[in-house]
Amino acid sequence: MNTISLLINGERKQASSGATFERRNPLDGSVATTAPAATISDALAAVDAAAKAFPAWSALGPGERRSLLMKASHALESKGAAFADAIAAETGGSGMWAGFNVHLAAGILLEAASMTTQISGEVIPSDVPGSLAMGVRQAAGVVLGMAPWNAPVILGVRAIAMPLACGNTVVFKASELCPATHSLIVEALQEAGMPKGVVNFITNAPQDAPEIVEAMIAHPAVRRVNFTGSTRVGKVIAAACARYLKPAVLELGGKAPLVVLDDADMDAAVNGAAFGAFANSGQICMSTERIIVDHMVAEDFVARLAAKAKGLPMGDPRQGPVVLGSVVDMSTVQRCNALIDDALAKGATLVCGGKASSTLMPATLLDHVTAEMAIYHEESFGPVKPIVRVKGVEEAIACANDNEYGLSAAVFGRDIARALNVARRIESGICHVNGPTVHDEAQMPFGGVKGSGIGRFGGKAGIAEFTDLRWITVQTAPRHYPF
Repeated sequence: MNTISLLINGERKQASSGATFERRNPLDGSVATTAPAATISDALAAVDAAAKAFPAWSALGPGERRSLLMKASHALESKGAAFADAIAAETGGSGMWAGFNVHLAAGILLEAASMTTQISGEVIPSDVPGSLAMGVRQAAGVVLGMAPWNAPVILGVRAIAMPLACGNTVVFKASELCPATHSLIVEALQEAGMPKGVVNFITNAPQDAPEIVEAMIAHPAVRRVNFTGSTRVGKVIAAACARYLKPAVLELGGKAPLVVLDDADMDAAVNGAAFGAFANSGQICMSTERIIVDHMVAEDFVARLAAKAKGLPMGDPRQGPVVLGSVVDMSTVQRCNALIDDALAKGATLVCGGKASSTLMPATLLDHVTAEMAIYHEESFGPVKPIVRVKGVEEAIACANDNEYGLSAAVFGRDIARALNVARRIESGICHVNGPTVHDEAQMPFGGVKGSGIGRFGGKAGIAEFTDLRWITVQTAPRHYPF
């Protein structure tokens, strides 16, 4: 069991009320973590600390910020075993998934470090004689970052790395489902030598989240908000940000389509679909959520994918290496079981897997899924995946776009020009030709369209989100005035 603390102005603290909450392991119900149940006053103290630290941090040279972020990357990588233990205990994720999280998150910190010298501007021609006009990017202020449980290290680091690189200070609000995992990120930053108040850490009981988040967004010092999570909660965050005129970066739900064209390389398509559908038991925002297959190759594809899915090892990740660990809670099991029942009742075929009675859920494929079935539209966020058979490219594109989401997508086909043209017509922020829907790199512009969010994380796109673009002029010669 982990017992963790808040971090406010460089000091480890418990909640001012003394209250705590527990996160329990989804498999056996044992207490994984005891965490402080922060109050609104604790959260506002964290914002105040970040605001106090902002002038000095934003004035720090880019080389010094880069050095600290690089040290944080190395410190985070050294905690690989601790992250694996925390992820297995809190969310049931596999060791493989934990290792991937730590590796990519360390890369996000290194990419952010490299961006400290790329926060540039431009000289803009002015019609005023002698006016030197510049577009200058400057740190915005305090950034509130909120990350989910499903890719906890990647998304936790992403919530704070680029804001720090740009000269902002941060309040990081942990997920209630993985507070110890998120606390390890903050430990790595502290070990790197971050000045006090630059990074602050808040954990809260689930029932207190709405009031605490609202209070922090309302605080005048908070100038940016970023949130990764469900579309339902994202809309609540967006509405709060609108009330206080705070820019937000939101990466939300997905129903990522994977399109298999009639000329696809079957081995590549099957491997890409299996990885995209079942990595972390399908609990990734980019997870393949709708497999769209041309009817000409459907029989062969489905048979191969089913054979691969049946062979994926499943079990308690605390007891050995697995691909399918525990899903995060029984509500996932109940949701997925209901989707299976609905699809089968309306004519779908169960190819492999099936309903589960515990959080160990097998890889499940439902074939002949149609638009009348709930799983065609709804995000399963579990290892239960629908296969839709289509006739030709136009039907495939229409099916891929027939939902409210637009985060990631994939297209498999040997004719690259045709596959690329299909990719261009899919409504998503990300699309990979002959690659899986689950793919992330720190330097890429990551984000969605439609119900999958607004704004972009990563690389220079992230700089644009977490800085203010200012117009500054210097009059270098006498100026003429009309009066």
